[in-house]
Amino acid sequence: MAARKPPVFTTATTFGRLLTFLGVSVLCGVLTAGLFVPMAAGAGSAASASITFFDGLPADLERATLAQPTRILASDDSLIATLYEENRQPVTLDQISPHMVDALLSVEDYRYYEHGGVDVQGIFGAIASNVSSGTNRGASTITQQFVTNVLANGARERGEEAVLNGSKNISDKVREVRLAIAVENEMSKEEILEGYLNIVSFTGDTYGVQAAAKYLFNVDAKDLNIEQSALLAGLVKGPSAYDPQVYPEAALERRNLVLGTMLEHGKIDQAQYDAAIATGMDLNITPTLNGCVAAEQAPYFCSYVEHLVLNSEEFGDTPEERSSVLYRSGLTIKTTLDPAVQQAAQAAVNETANPDTTAGQVGHSMISLQPGTGNILSMAQNTRFTPGENPGDSMLNFNVDQYQDGDPTKSLGGIGGFQPGSTFKPFTVAAWVDAGKSLGTQLDGRKKTYPQGDRWTASCLDGGAYPIGEAEGWTPQNYGDTNYGDATVLHGLAQSLNTITFSTAKQLDLCRIMEIAESMGVHNGKSASGQEEPLSVKPSALIGGVEDVSPMAMAQAFAGFAAEGNVCEPRALVEVTDVRGKTYDVPEPECEQVISKETARGVNYATQEVMKSGSGSLLNYGFQPMAGKTGTNDSRSQTWFIGYNSGMATASWIGNWKAGTESLSGLQIGGRLYPEIDGSLIAAPSWAKFMQQAGSLYPGEPFANPPGNLLVNPSPSPSPSESEEAEEDEETAPKPSATAVPRPAKATPTPPAAPPPAVETTEPAASPAPEAGGAVTPSPGATP
Repeated sequence: MAARKPPVFTTATTFGRLLTFLGVSVLCGVLTAGLFVPMAAGAGSAASASITFFDGLPADLERATLAQPTRILASDDSLIATLYEENRQPVTLDQISPHMVDALLSVEDYRYYEHGGVDVQGIFGAIASNVSSGTNRGASTITQQFVTNVLANGARERGEEAVLNGSKNISDKVREVRLAIAVENEMSKEEILEGYLNIVSFTGDTYGVQAAAKYLFNVDAKDLNIEQSALLAGLVKGPSAYDPQVYPEAALERRNLVLGTMLEHGKIDQAQYDAAIATGMDLNITPTLNGCVAAEQAPYFCSYVEHLVLNSEEFGDTPEERSSVLYRSGLTIKTTLDPAVQQAAQAAVNETANPDTTAGQVGHSMISLQPGTGNILSMAQNTRFTPGENPGDSMLNFNVDQYQDGDPTKSLGGIGGFQPGSTFKPFTVAAWVDAGKSLGTQLDGRKKTYPQGDRWTASCLDGGAYPIGEAEGWTPQNYGDTNYGDATVLHGLAQSLNTITFSTAKQLDLCRIMEIAESMGVHNGKSASGQEEPLSVKPSALIGGVEDVSPMAMAQAFAGFAAEGNVCEPRALVEVTDVRGKTYDVPEPECEQVISKETARGVNYATQEVMKSGSGSLLNYGFQPMAGKTGTNDSRSQTWFIGYNSGMATASWIGNWKAGTESLSGLQIGGRLYPEIDGSLIAAPSWAKFMQQAGSLYPGEPFANPPGNLLVNPSPSPSPSESEEAEEDEETAPKPSATAVPRPAKATPTPPAAPPPAVETTEPAASPAPEAGGAVTPSPGATP
């Protein structure tokens, strides 16, 4: 048999209670002195010291703004997503059920309307009860609890650790009492009660009675019945301990206890009590979905907006301040997103490369910008915005750069782009036209080798030139190693002939080509040096074979062509306000004329020819004026189509986002396997599906013709080794009137003939057709 403990140990609990009683009595003495200052003013030194200590405590409660959810809205005010650190929906006291008020006061503070913020009678009653019975009854009033929650809210807003009931020391309690008294002098009982019911935590990240009522029962706070009110009132003592989803038995027991106090204090009668006690909890869990993961629409656009706010000093000087503003200030963020365009883009992307029927490394994205404003109309992606590791899950945004403005401290959540392939070729055409040269100029498109040391004019490089470095020289090829021979600049772009692109560039300054591309927004999407880095100046850049470029940047550039050289910064934010009415500054449309209208019109004329006789000629997108360009990199891992008019520019990309140089060939895409893939095969038809739904929303005006001198067919262009006199002749050739120039139009497709060889290495296009126009035949196995 176990040895019997000495009597001193058997009475230890009682002794401890007595010590607690004495300690709390000292505290009560201080509190009583503070509460009855006039009566104690003439007392002894101990009382005077207590008064001095009490009066030295702060009497003003600094009330930080209650944390409220932020809403991101589309251009039509439809919800994109809700972001919050604390789910709260403030309401006024008259919007709260009287049953809820009765339940709360019955269990937490039935003498609420009888005390001045601190219930001295309740304190002594709690001490006596705890000493005699061993219970842990509290004596904090609703006002004191309100103070505690206000202080905790302020601490969370500052990013500090909140001091809650379980972690308070005597100093904390005394300060709480002083502040409670001050609050009672400043606010009415109804104001305090309303504030408390809006600030207190009920469960998890759900704060305030309205959010709790919607979450647990899917009703408004004003419609809470007796048993629902009792359950919620019971939660404030321990939101985790009495969580009805985690601990249903404890929650039910606590609810019934609250019902008992309501009966005891005459808030309900016996019949109401009996009816309520007989019910179950009858939960109807209805969460307010939080974050871009739970976005109603456009989760990747949501993520982009989230990053923009967190990066902008307009919303705070530090990352912590910006985070607090975004997740706690109840912002309303109005954006440029057009839900109808977004829906069409997402439908096209899903139909083309649904993640459930597409290899996990295959990504598909589509982004649309409005020429003349830079407004982002849509941002779609084929992956699921989730942190999971399953195929088809990705938090990375395929449409945007890795970092904002190349600043590695400002993430955009982006993957940083992909090699643009032949979608880069229009910039060479732009430089050609900018130099006053005609699209009708015949160039040497034969297959040839540029020997080692061959110099390409590049004024921005050391020595003013780029020398070919390969020992065996450099021999660019067309797709399929075919279709060599003389062709005009216009025909070379329409059929995406590499040899014509290089013959064009050989007569230009490489730096001017890259300068035009950079001015229109094209840059290294993985820039991390603190600024947007331009692409490398080298011949391979002319067919998009250098650094990666984001679809957003390519869409921005082509929107600049559509707006006749007026390039606008991509824009997502329209207006941002918080619950207090504060308005934050957001960028207005920021546009700049970077190339002349005549140059842009020349490019648009050429890219229309792509849609008339090149890789876009068989696309079923409608019959409005359109221009575009396909693109494929050398390894066939990245494919593109960019289509545009004056109303909307859209970049459609599909590629291997996990292994940037591993071909798409043989990978399942939308439930199909493709032995060979190019920009005209999947990315372009996906764009056409999108346009069938969204094209009428932003119809384009007919493109203006370029000056007649840019369209004439001068004498064949001299080779680089011949004299430059012929170039002067080109520029002084007779200029036909603009009215005599035929405007490219959508050709009526004809059935394809037997598939001939395709055209180029970097971007397979449709097979060559007579320059006069007409339908063309797709590359082998392609669906243009």
